[in-house]
Amino acid sequence: MTFLITGGAGFIGSHLCEQLLDEGQQVIAIDNFDPFYDPAVKRKNLAALSPRPGFRFVEGDIRQRAVFDAVFSQNTVDAVVHLAAKAGVRPSILQPSEYLDVNVNGTLQLLEAMRMAGVPRLVFASSSSVYGNQEKTPFSETDDVSNPISPYAATKRAGELLAYTYHHLYGLDVACLRLFTVYGPRQRPDLAIHKFAHLALENKPIPLFGDGSTRRDYTFVADTVRGIRQVLDLPKIGYDIFNLGGGTPVTLLEMVQALENALGRRLEIQFLPKQPGDVEQTFADVAKARTQFGYAPAVGLEAGVKLFAEWFYGRK
Repeated sequence: MTFLITGGAGFIGSHLCEQLLDEGQQVIAIDNFDPFYDPAVKRKNLAALSPRPGFRFVEGDIRQRAVFDAVFSQNTVDAVVHLAAKAGVRPSILQPSEYLDVNVNGTLQLLEAMRMAGVPRLVFASSSSVYGNQEKTPFSETDDVSNPISPYAATKRAGELLAYTYHHLYGLDVACLRLFTVYGPRQRPDLAIHKFAHLALENKPIPLFGDGSTRRDYTFVADTVRGIRQVLDLPKIGYDIFNLGGGTPVTLLEMVQALENALGRRLEIQFLPKQPGDVEQTFADVAKARTQFGYAPAVGLEAGVKLFAEWFYGRK
């Protein structure tokens, strides 16, 4: 089979490409090396993928419809995994127009190109941020998500709605996956675990927004990739939404403790005011994914952070 992975040179995307290539699948990756973080990080991911049989790379912006048209005219694509997006809650508050353009318009350009080419299946990477600041836990796919508290969250919910529209009008098979705080080797350098590790190595304090009591449902990247792969194997989806989380939220201070243990060093904490757009907690109810396709996160935070630390110390 042939899969198109948008954002394929990124953190989750590069891991997914590896998994598919290991199976002998054909993989086409699209990425534009957005300067949100150092493009050299993605280029290093790409360098490991490029020599592999069955892999092709297209450098392009998802807002440019012609990029997708060219791929679909030259290849018979069985499914698209749409990971490309402007990421991050806090930056989206400073650049709402950019986030809307990339995350919503870019998704629309993909959907239109898929419609015209007859590509049958989309797996859309949504986010736990769509749940907002609701108090009910764990978060279920049937919960009300009409109150996003950041532009990023709003764009991810908009992507889900656009995907439903194309399912309804044109029969596109769609799975929207709400991802919960993915971490692990090759994690984006702006995300907490990687950022904190880098600061610790430089003997600098780590910034903690709030009092450290906010809770996150951390998900090891291999578990996320396994969930995506299981969805791609479903015979028929229609339109559906699934949580992909770890199912065991921990506080920010507990995560810091796990990172200290893995790195073998103390982290100096600098407490800062809580940031607008940050949610108090995330907690995935993964019962639906478990029932529908056997999703079962296998890597706990302590073990996952140790694997991250091994990668972090072993980087060349």
